[in-house]
Amino acid sequence: MVKRIFPILTLLMFVYGWSAGQKIYTEADYDRAAAMLRSNLTRFVDNDVRPQWLDDGRLWYTCLSDDKMEYKLFDPGNKKMQVVASRQELVEAMGAQQSQRRRYYSKEVPSPDGKYEAFIRDWNLWIREVETGKETALTTDGVENFGYATDNAGWKKSDRPVLSWSPDSKKIATFQQDQRHVSDMYLVKTKVGAPELSAWKYPLPGDEDIIRIYRVIIDITKDDGMVRLKMAGDARRGSQCDDISCEGGFDDVSWSDDSKKLVFASTSRDHKEEYVRIADCETGEVQDIFEEIVDTQYESGQGTINWKYFSATNEIIWYSERSDWGHLYLYDATSGELKNQITSGDFVVRQVLRYDQENRQIYFIAGGKEAGVNPYFRYLYRVDFSGENLTLLTPEEGDHSVNFSPDGNYFTDTYSQPDLPGVTVVRNAQGKLIATLEKTDVSRLQATGWKAPEVFSVKSANKKWDLYGLLFTPTNMDKTKKYPVIVYIYPGPQGGSVGSWSFSASRGDHQALAELGFVVVLLEGSGNPNRSKSFHDASYGNMAENTLPDQVSGLEQLSERYGFIDLDRVGIWGHSGGGFATASAMFKYPDFFKVGISESGNHDNRNYEDDWGERYNGLETFDDNGVSNYEDQANQVYAKNLKGKFLIIHGGMDDNVPPYNTYLVVDALIKANKDFDMIILPHARHGYGADSYYIMRRRWDYFITNLMNAVPPKEYEIKIDSDPRAAR
Repeated sequence: MVKRIFPILTLLMFVYGWSAGQKIYTEADYDRAAAMLRSNLTRFVDNDVRPQWLDDGRLWYTCLSDDKMEYKLFDPGNKKMQVVASRQELVEAMGAQQSQRRRYYSKEVPSPDGKYEAFIRDWNLWIREVETGKETALTTDGVENFGYATDNAGWKKSDRPVLSWSPDSKKIATFQQDQRHVSDMYLVKTKVGAPELSAWKYPLPGDEDIIRIYRVIIDITKDDGMVRLKMAGDARRGSQCDDISCEGGFDDVSWSDDSKKLVFASTSRDHKEEYVRIADCETGEVQDIFEEIVDTQYESGQGTINWKYFSATNEIIWYSERSDWGHLYLYDATSGELKNQITSGDFVVRQVLRYDQENRQIYFIAGGKEAGVNPYFRYLYRVDFSGENLTLLTPEEGDHSVNFSPDGNYFTDTYSQPDLPGVTVVRNAQGKLIATLEKTDVSRLQATGWKAPEVFSVKSANKKWDLYGLLFTPTNMDKTKKYPVIVYIYPGPQGGSVGSWSFSASRGDHQALAELGFVVVLLEGSGNPNRSKSFHDASYGNMAENTLPDQVSGLEQLSERYGFIDLDRVGIWGHSGGGFATASAMFKYPDFFKVGISESGNHDNRNYEDDWGERYNGLETFDDNGVSNYEDQANQVYAKNLKGKFLIIHGGMDDNVPPYNTYLVVDALIKANKDFDMIILPHARHGYGADSYYIMRRRWDYFITNLMNAVPPKEYEIKIDSDPRAAR
C-alpha cells in the first residue's frame, strides 16, 4: 500500500504544479481569512451607532448588541432618552410630522417650498406642480447633446437635472450644456446574437475643446422667463472636484437672500484659474468680483465646497491654499477687496460645516493643528469671521465625525482611531458635553482573535515629510519568522491608500490577506490630499510617480524596524488609480516588486476622461518632435521592463475607466513577448459588482501562488453571512 502512495503523490504534484516543501492551503485556511471580512465581523461589534437628526432637533439611532436591538430617541434640550423595541414604536414616538416625508423620483429636484419638481425631458427642462400634477416646459430649444441641466461629465452621468432653485422658489439657475463637439466613448455588451452598442459623450485630454456650459436663469412665473448670462461659455469644471456637480446639485453657485443676484465661481479647463462673479438675474449682466490664479490646481477644500456668499452683509468667505495651507478668507463682495484672513497657521481647513451669520462665526473641520497628533485626524473648530476666538470644540484625540442639528444648536460627535473603537456624544454649539450616547464595544470582536491594524509613521523618500500608514499582520504572527509583504496602493491625487482614519472592524480584505500569511501595508504618500499644498502637489505634472518612491522608501524603513518583513518578497495591488500605480510599480521597479495585480487602471490618461489628467497633470502639450507630455507617463511605454508575475484585470462594461486603457498595456506586453495573466469581466463596470468576491478570491490565490510559492484551495467560494441581529 505504501508503495502505491508515492506514484499517486507524484502524479498529483505534476498535475497541480506542486513541488516538495510547498505549503498547501486548505479551505479552512481561507475560511479563517474570510472571517476577517467586514460582513463577517460586524455581528461582533456592539453599540456602533449612526445618529440621525430630526427636523425638530431630536435625534434617533439603532443600537445593536449581542442579545438585543433597540431604537433610541434622544432630546438634547431636556436630555431625555426614549428607548423602544421596534421601528413602529420609534415612528410613533417621532410623530407624524417627522415620519411622513414626501419622496421624489430620482429625476426630480424639488423647489424649496415643495410646490414644484424640476426634471428633464427630451433635452429640455420641465417643472411639475406637486398639487395638481400640471407639467410645464421651461425650455423648448434643447437638442441632443445641447440640452438644459443635463448631467454628463463623461465618466459620470445621470438623468437628474443639475440646477439650483432660488430661495423664493421662483427662479432656477442652470445651464445649456454643449457636448456636441467632444469625443464619443463606446462599449459593447456581451450577449448572444447581434452586439449591443453603448455610446455616450466622453471628453478626452486630446479634444480641442471640452464640454461647455452656457449659464441661464429661468423665472418660472413668466411665460418667457429665461435670461442668458452675458458671458462666454464656462468649462464644465468645479472648484472642489472634477465636475460641476460634485455634490449632487449645481455647484459653485450662491443666491442672494432676495433671489435677485447669483454669485458663482467659474473654473478654467486646467483648474488653475478661478473667477468669482455676480450676475443680475433680471438683465443677465455679469460682473467679476475677484480672481485667484495658481501655478498647479485650485481646490476649495476636501469633502465640500468651502466658499460662501452672504448678501445681507455683501461678503464672501473664500477658500485658498495661497499660504501653502488651506485657509479661509473674508472678501468684500462689492469691491472684491480682501477684508481679512480668517484662519492661519500650519494646518488644513478641510470642510466648513456651518455658518452662523447672526453671531458671525464659522464651524469647520481641520487637521494637523493639534501638536503631536496624526495630521489626518479631523477636529471641529469655531472661529469668528474676524479670525478671532479660534476654539477647539472636540478635544479628545482621534478622528471626529461631526453632524449638526438642523437648527445648529447641537452636534453629534463620534470620535475614534484606527485601533480604538468609537465613542458617540452630543455637544452644544459651544462644545459643552450634553450626553454620551454610546461607546462602541468590541469585546466580542476581540474574543474571536481579531486585532486592529498598527498605525505607523515613516519619512518620505525625499526626507521632507512624515508619512502615515496602517500595518496589518497575521493574528497568529511569529515575529521570529519572515513574512512576504503586500502593498495596497491608491495614489490619488484626490484620495489615498488609507482613506478614513476612524475605527473600522475591517478594511477591504487587508486583514484577510494578513491571515493567509502576509504583512499588508497601506501608506499615504506625498501627492495625497489633506496636508499642505506642496505635499499635495508633490507629483503635479507627473502623475505616473504614483507615490511609488514613498512606498519603496517606506517599506525599507519598516524592514529596518520590523525583522519579520521580507523585502525579497514584495507584492502590490490596487484598483483604478491603484491599478495604474500597480502596473507602474511592476514596470519601473521590477527588481523590488515581484508580484502585482492591476485592477481597472487608467494606464494612459489620454484614454481617460479629460478632467482627471488636465487637473493634476496640466493640459496636453507637445515637444518639438510632436511627443505628448502624457506619453512619458503611459504605462504601456514601460511594459517591456516587466520581470515579475503580473495579473491585469478589467470590467468589460467599465464606463468610468474604459477597458481600452488595459488593452494598451496588454498589447505592449504581447509585443514585448512578456508572460502575464489577464481576467476580463464581461458584464462588470468599474466596481465589479457581483464579480467582486470572485476577484477577491483570485487575488488571494495569485499572491499565495506567486509570492508565497504555495498552493491555494481549488475554486474556493467566499461566503458572506448577514448580521443575524438585523433580522430582529
